[in-house]
Amino acid sequence: MEKFKAFRLTEVDKKITANFESCDLDALDPGEVVVRVAYSDVNYKDALAATGKGRILQRASCIGGIDFSGTVVSSSDARFTKGDAVLATGYDLGVKHHGGYAEYARVPADWLVKMPAGLTLWEAMALGTAGFTAGMAIVRMEQNGLTPASGKVIVSGATGGVGSIAVDALSRLGYHVVALTGKESETAYLQGLGAKEVMLRQSIDLSKIRPLDKALWAGAVDNLGGDVLAWMLSGMQLCGSVASIGLAASMNLPTTVAPFILRGVNLLGIDSVNCPMPLRQEVWRRLASDMRPAHLKTMAHTVAFDQLPTVFADIIDAKAKGRTVIDIAA
Repeated sequence: MEKFKAFRLTEVDKKITANFESCDLDALDPGEVVVRVAYSDVNYKDALAATGKGRILQRASCIGGIDFSGTVVSSSDARFTKGDAVLATGYDLGVKHHGGYAEYARVPADWLVKMPAGLTLWEAMALGTAGFTAGMAIVRMEQNGLTPASGKVIVSGATGGVGSIAVDALSRLGYHVVALTGKESETAYLQGLGAKEVMLRQSIDLSKIRPLDKALWAGAVDNLGGDVLAWMLSGMQLCGSVASIGLAASMNLPTTVAPFILRGVNLLGIDSVNCPMPLRQEVWRRLASDMRPAHLKTMAHTVAFDQLPTVFADIIDAKAKGRTVIDIAA
C-alpha cells in the first residue's frame, strides 16, 4: 500500500507538537481490522490533546483522533468483512492507540461498531463521541425512570457538541428541554434545535447554592461540573436524574448529600470511553432511529483534513458551537 497522510501528536519536554506526516500500515498499531477512514471529528478531548492543554496523551507519540468512520479494507475477524461501513469512538483511540486522524486506521475488532441502518459515514461523525455521550446520557436517565411526562430536562453547555445533540435528541423524543448557556447570542440557535426555554448562566447566582432549592428538573445533562452541577442537583425533583458527562468548568463538586438522601436524586456518571459493547450498540441504534437528532446539518460543519490544526483553539476557548466533522478524504 502507498504512503498515506496522518496527523501525529508528539510530546517533547512536556510540550505537544502536532504535524502532518507520511505514514504506512506497518507504522500503525496492531489490530484485526484495517479501515479506510472517511471522516473523523473534533471533540473537546481531541482539542486538549492536540494543544497540550490537558494531560491526554498516554504515550510519547500518537496519531490523534478519538473517533472515525469508514470502510473495512481487510479483517482477520469474522465479524467484519471488506466493504463493511463501521465507526469507532473512545477506547484508547487517539491517546494510546493510533486514532482517526489518518487515511487508514488499524484497530481491534472489539472496538468497532457496524454502521446502524440509516446512518451515513458523515452523520456518524457529526454525532461522534459527543453524540454518543449525549445518547448514553439519555438512555441512562431513561433507565432510571425519566420520561417526557416526568417534567423539564435542563442541559448545560448547550451550544457545545454534547449539549447541542442532547437538546436536539431530547426534543425529538418529546421532552421539554431547557438549554442553559452563557451565550445570549445563541438563543435562536438553541431554539432552532428544539429548546423550549433558553436560560442564561449569568442569571444564576452561583455564590448562594442552597443544599435543596425549588424542585424544577426531572432530568439534567451537565457538561460543566463545579458550581453549575451543584446548582442543578439542588433543584432536582424527587427521583430525578442528572447525567454528569464533563468538567469544562471544574472537576470539583461543592454539594451536600441532601439531594440524594432527601429527594432520591440519581447522579449518573457517563463514561463514553469504556462503555460496554451491548450498551454501545444500543445507544448507536437509538441515535440512528427514535433519538436521531433532526438538525445535524445545522449544528455540524465540515472541515477538510488539511485544515484540522485551525479548529482546536476555538474549541478550547469555548468559541465553537455544535460539531466539527473532518473530511479525511478532502
